[in-house]
Amino acid sequence: MQIHSSAMVSSKAKLDNSVSVGPYSIITENVIIGAETKIGAHCVIEGNTSIGKNCEIFTGAVLGSRPQDLKFKGEKVFLEIGDNNIIREYCTLNPGTQEGGKTVVGNNNLLMAYSHIAHDCKVGNDCVLANNSTLAGHVTIEDKAVIGGIVAIHQFVRIGMLSIIGGCSKVVQDIPPFSTCDGHPARVYGLNLVGLRRKGISHNSIKQIDQAFKIFFNSGLSVKHALERAEMELEKTEEVAYLINFAKNSERGMTRSCR
Repeated sequence: MQIHSSAMVSSKAKLDNSVSVGPYSIITENVIIGAETKIGAHCVIEGNTSIGKNCEIFTGAVLGSRPQDLKFKGEKVFLEIGDNNIIREYCTLNPGTQEGGKTVVGNNNLLMAYSHIAHDCKVGNDCVLANNSTLAGHVTIEDKAVIGGIVAIHQFVRIGMLSIIGGCSKVVQDIPPFSTCDGHPARVYGLNLVGLRRKGISHNSIKQIDQAFKIFFNSGLSVKHALERAEMELEKTEEVAYLINFAKNSERGMTRSCR
């Protein structure tokens, strides 16, 4: 274990022997850090925070500090971070807010500088949060989503898998999977074709998703009638079924088309 002489690490924290900790970093009791993870300088890791294997935490990151929620009264809450994550300079990640509440970050994510993940958020795998992206409480980010710089996401919003949100967008409703969105407030501009192709989605399934988008976002139908038409007309590929289920279970309503 490589711990800089100026770092303060609680004897009750559980660090794998291969962990390194940079100058002036503070790690409190109850923190768990997995193998090969590197903690940079001036980081603060506290609370009931667990970090997986092979993560890189850069200068000034603050992980596990009390949630920014006036309802929080010191309950036992958690922050869980998976493996192979890169958390760049001055990112802030808060734990859950009610007793037993959790903020969970999956694997292989890139959180760029000054990103903020608030209480009770869920971030999947292989996501990118660009500089200054901000998640309010209870936000869900599904796998392989890309959040542009200076994007603000309203509480309880769900960001669908393989979606991409342009920089400086204001997100107040759910972002559908496989979409490209942008704006203030954000609106759907079309498919994330690059992401779909990189994922290896078949040409036929992409065609069916495109038809689904035309029904949901360009037909002028209400969500209820768009769902009925999509279920009646479209081939139920795995991706189309996922999109339909996403629309059915959207609590804040899906973001609409730019048109």
